[in-house]
Amino acid sequence: MTAVLTREAPPATRPLAAVLAAVGIPIFMVTLDNLVVTTALPVIRTELDASLADLQWFVNAYTLPFAAFLLTAAALGDRLGRRRMFIAGIVVFTLASAAAALASEPWMLTAARAVQGLAGAAVAPLSLTLLAQAVPEKMRNAAVGIWGGISGLGVAVGPVVGGAVVEGLHWSWIFWLNVPVGVLAVVLAATVLRESRGGAPKLDPLGLLLSASGMLLLVWGVVDGPDRGWSSGRVLGMLLGGGALIALFIAWQRRNPTPMLPLRLFRLRGFGLVTAVTLTFSAGAFGSVFLLSQFFQVVQGLSPLASGVRTLPWTMAPMVVAPLAGIFADRLGLRNLIVAGQTLLAAGILWIALASTATVSYSDLVIAFALAGVGMGLTFAPISTMALSSVPEQDRGVASGANNTIRELGVAVGVAVLASVFSEYGGYTSPQSYVDGAVPAVLVGAAIIAVGAVVATRLPRRPAVTPPRAE
Repeated sequence: MTAVLTREAPPATRPLAAVLAAVGIPIFMVTLDNLVVTTALPVIRTELDASLADLQWFVNAYTLPFAAFLLTAAALGDRLGRRRMFIAGIVVFTLASAAAALASEPWMLTAARAVQGLAGAAVAPLSLTLLAQAVPEKMRNAAVGIWGGISGLGVAVGPVVGGAVVEGLHWSWIFWLNVPVGVLAVVLAATVLRESRGGAPKLDPLGLLLSASGMLLLVWGVVDGPDRGWSSGRVLGMLLGGGALIALFIAWQRRNPTPMLPLRLFRLRGFGLVTAVTLTFSAGAFGSVFLLSQFFQVVQGLSPLASGVRTLPWTMAPMVVAPLAGIFADRLGLRNLIVAGQTLLAAGILWIALASTATVSYSDLVIAFALAGVGMGLTFAPISTMALSSVPEQDRGVASGANNTIRELGVAVGVAVLASVFSEYGGYTSPQSYVDGAVPAVLVGAAIIAVGAVVATRLPRRPAVTPPRAE
């Protein structure tokens, strides 16, 4: 396989701060919008006269295309130009944000959120690939660490920003805020980043179709499972259909001389194992966050803003710890950081589960929240660095897309599995009922992460890339 790279000046001619702004602002905007709408749902329901099903789709309409098209967007970027695809994603995301702000009917907001998710799928994997390309090798770990901190900040402040905007302004400002940010992001990306391509020069239309449709059905089935029942014809049909399409995609990638996802990457020890850790990490952590983020509202009757503020010891820690993990990755080793991060995260979530009662005080949980946050911070950057460093340079775009796809699939699976456990043992009928369901569900989340910690011990301390063979 021959890499196709444009001839550009050395990466060092671009200031690191400018590069980080060019890739960091868009990823912050995309990750922020993943959760920012959740705290505004009660107000949006009243304003738009939305049903409960509409509220679910305001969230799912974003996550479904986002997860389904990550790999496709990364592959298109490799073929058509990474910067070009990245900028196109920012432009479409900004326009879709304006459409969401102008929505006057539930279906309008759902459609706009779907376009946001589709555009976000182009921004997320390519931001990391463009960063890795733009900085010298000796600065890459530190740069990826800062990138992880920025991404973590978007996740952290999403609920808080949503609550603050709803209480101080109008819900539509959640989306209007993206417009000036998006314009700035386009200008920075166009002036700071360089164009590059990677992988085979030919497109793989069948691979794009099979992977996108298969991932869409799989994630949709997982999202629908807790509400409609895992044995329902609709859910089983989507899961089986999605699995069949992914199987066909893998078979086609084996035969295709210019595949969009070279399967040889998974034979590289670092990439294959870090993909498994990514899946367990995202499933256990974000499945637990989904339930715990509602704890203070449902059990203790706090406002969305007050609830979001109380989770900050967990959600803000990655912003501080992730850059430090990137800076010290060479000295401490990527494997050691990932193992430590997963161990601390599992311990923190286990602590929260065991301490949670209907009358628990915040002081009994805050240290556990901080412990979980430190664990996530130690994981974000090293996982991304391991995924990129384990593959040849021309495959970094598709490797980033594959790793992000697995992460988003893990989020969907984790939320669905833990929501099913929650529904089996409890519900929303009373504070005690919520605790009865949340405790066993969060214990399952801690166990999933602990499995990932064990798998992480098999990672290479520093990834070694096997030179790619021709395909």
